[in-house]
Amino acid sequence: MPHGPSSVHNLYSLQSHILAEEALHPGASGDFSWIVSAISLAGKAIAHRVRRARLENALGDEGSTNVQGEAQQRMDVIANDILMRCLGSRASIAVLASEEDEEPTIMRRGKDGGKYCVLFDPLDGSSTLDSNGAVGTIFTILRNDPLIESAERTVCQQGSKQIASGYILYGPSTAFVITTGTGVALFELDPFIGSFILVKNNIRIPSSKRIYSVNEAYSESFPHGYQEYLRWAHANNYSSRYIGSLCADVHRILLNGGVFLYPPTISHPDGKLRLLYEANPMAMIMEQAGGLSYCGNTATLDVQPMKLHQRVPLVLGSRDEVRIVLGHAAGL
Repeated sequence: MPHGPSSVHNLYSLQSHILAEEALHPGASGDFSWIVSAISLAGKAIAHRVRRARLENALGDEGSTNVQGEAQQRMDVIANDILMRCLGSRASIAVLASEEDEEPTIMRRGKDGGKYCVLFDPLDGSSTLDSNGAVGTIFTILRNDPLIESAERTVCQQGSKQIASGYILYGPSTAFVITTGTGVALFELDPFIGSFILVKNNIRIPSSKRIYSVNEAYSESFPHGYQEYLRWAHANNYSSRYIGSLCADVHRILLNGGVFLYPPTISHPDGKLRLLYEANPMAMIMEQAGGLSYCGNTATLDVQPMKLHQRVPLVLGSRDEVRIVLGHAAGL
């Protein structure tokens, strides 16, 4: 087997990366690295179940709805259970909050060692699994305020207060993207050694790319400015790329550039994506990679959440492309 810089580089694991970042913070207890370790363990378990979903008859509706009134997929429930079990065993976690649960779950109070809150969408894009589509887990980590008794109020923090965010994309390979506020790193799961290995560090999104990602089937119900943007994009030879899984669409844009938009619609005038565990984590990643993210005319990370499952419109991606969308949306 050949040896050299590339082979040495490819033995640099997610755990090594997180421990190296913790070493930059004197007095770090190691609690944060244990949380990331739990998320990576959950990701490996979910990746395994996703690959075997059809073989294990785990596709299709569960027969129930979540708090959003959406039909729960069987894999939604399985992924949620895996994350709750993996994260619930970490002694430093105070609150867990999932898209699938109506209320946040208090694991332990601050006086009992609860330092962090973890919010997640356990399986974004799960409805595409039946056609073998790429799906993902989105997560964010916040500090717990021990003086706030309400779990929902505790997690309703501006995105600018996230201490880490990321996603795990289950596709042809299992990718783990994370930022702790010092750039964005991409890892991929090596199934032979069972570890997420660094493949790209300090990712920088291109400042422009003539690609947009949106569900154009809803374009007639978009506000006028977004319709004008689409007409402009068509006239300027933009390409359309839309998968229908936020993780997959954002991953492509992060690596190649472009813009993702989910405007308000007649049926969802406040937007459809969830601020706390979808928009905020992706916004932190985009900004750390040199991109932009907006909810309406407000930077996503500056929006003050009012409730756990709050929905927002979203535009994110390459800086120049986001600005063009915002200009049209504002009628400029």
